Amino acid sequence: MASHKSAIKQNRKDVRRRAANRAHRSTLRSSVKRARTAIGSGKIAGAAETAVLKGALATLDRKASKGIIHRNAAGRVKSRLMKQAAKAAASSRG
Repeated sequence: MASHKSAIKQNRKDVRRRAANRAHRSTLRSSVKRARTAIGSGKIAGAAETAVLKGALATLDRKASKGIIHRNAAGRVKSRLMKQAAKAAASSRG
């Protein structure tokens, strides 16, 4: 347990930051999961699914700019999502 006044304050700040970061990470994961589900359902050509995918990409960019996720990790996830979407769109066209 911290005994210095500054260490006690730092612990309080750490708890608040951890809670905020967990919420951000949860939002990010949910967004990406919704996009993957839309792609997997085979309806990525629809307007709603495209909006879901764009929303996920925007969320990834936002969280990367705030440092919640590393920018290279965000780029990697975006790249994989786009690759999956392109593959799904190509297979749905025939």
